[in-house]
Amino acid sequence: MSKAKLLIVEDDEGLCSQYRWAFPEYDLLFAHNRAQALALALKEQPAVAVTDLGLPPDPDGVSEGFAVIDAFAHQLPKMKVVVATSHGDRAHALRAVSSGAYDFCEKPTDIELLRTIVARAQRLHALEEENRRLAEAPSASPIKRIIAASEPMLKVCRTIERLAPTNVSVLLLGDSGTGKEALARALHDMGTRAKGPFVAINCGAIPENLLESELFGYERGAFTGAVKQTIGKIEAANKGTLFLDEIGDLPYQLQVKLLRFLQEQVIERVGGRQSIPVDVRVVSATNMDLDDQVGAGKFRNDLLYRLNSVTVRVPPLRERPGDTMLLARYFLGRYNQEFGRNLRGFTEAAITAIEVHPWPGNVRELENRMKRAAVMADGRLIDAVDLELAVGDVAPEDLDLRAARMRAERVVVLKALDRSGGRYAGAAKLLGVSRPTLYALMEAHGLSMDAVPTAGAVEAESDEK
Repeated sequence: MSKAKLLIVEDDEGLCSQYRWAFPEYDLLFAHNRAQALALALKEQPAVAVTDLGLPPDPDGVSEGFAVIDAFAHQLPKMKVVVATSHGDRAHALRAVSSGAYDFCEKPTDIELLRTIVARAQRLHALEEENRRLAEAPSASPIKRIIAASEPMLKVCRTIERLAPTNVSVLLLGDSGTGKEALARALHDMGTRAKGPFVAINCGAIPENLLESELFGYERGAFTGAVKQTIGKIEAANKGTLFLDEIGDLPYQLQVKLLRFLQEQVIERVGGRQSIPVDVRVVSATNMDLDDQVGAGKFRNDLLYRLNSVTVRVPPLRERPGDTMLLARYFLGRYNQEFGRNLRGFTEAAITAIEVHPWPGNVRELENRMKRAAVMADGRLIDAVDLELAVGDVAPEDLDLRAARMRAERVVVLKALDRSGGRYAGAAKLLGVSRPTLYALMEAHGLSMDAVPTAGAVEAESDEK
């Protein structure tokens, strides 16, 4: 295997020689000034760089060192920068970290400490790359247009996969904005009717006096303004799929006519007398409790039985642990491209706000907030203010960088073990590390080699962190 690249930005040849024997496992790249450092970094794309603050033409100051850090932050934001600072110069070190550096190491250099920092930076870069690939092209969900990695939503996706090849009627129950139409399209696209039309109609968005003609069509002269024969949504869906969204809003008198169609697979246009056979699969959706509607006399019991040969309950976003940030990063990538932005991610305040917000509008609300934030954000990171979300009274998290990295690393290792079913080879591949490195990580975090974490345990720990 080729060695990982490590960029050293240092004008002291003695220290360069020291780095050569200290990092034999890396392909070392040496630069002695800002121009060399940036050119080499852009060409070779190393995961980690170690840079001195005192560089020519200002070897006794820090201006060039900070210029290098700023250049890296703007042009190579994914690269981890470790800063070498003079002993006792902690203010410069903290300024470097706030400017985008990953970590710092004081001079005279403790080689073992520096080796540890570089190794952890390398691992974190690999983990972030893997996470970025998953966020940009999510593979956990087997269904196109569904971005999910949580078990409740993946269970829904597996159910949709099994139902798609059949011809049974499916009723999708869930809050507004949970993705019911995307699931209905998946039932169509993955089924035997994929080459036929997919026709959707929102039963709650069309005035009651027009809904019948929209569904069933009408003959010329059937009513004032009917100047020509027009087919309805049901007939237009012949040989394909009809999606009846917000079916709970269907007027009671139309329910009888829809029931006859479902029973006999024939329709009559408004103003017509000819029975027209129609071969369609019906998928319906609602955010109402139809059993309550039946009890209140607002929905026909026999129609409900026809519609829900199989009922699929779609969980709200608040019950999909981990999916909010997965979706937020997906939308960030989409709107970066759509609006020509180069937003790098989220502030801690934004992440906290996203995780604690109840998302009453579900995925649709998240998408709309992300679109606004992508347009309005002033900095390189999206903040809670850009999302118009308040963090509230959430207790502040421990901001010690090393502790935070340890917490994040532990959660990622647990998730990798969970996703791989406890198979160490699979977990190591997901993490982008070797099996011995995985064993070392498990030992460092006190994870038993015999215990296989459950999904619930992993998500619970992730939520606690």
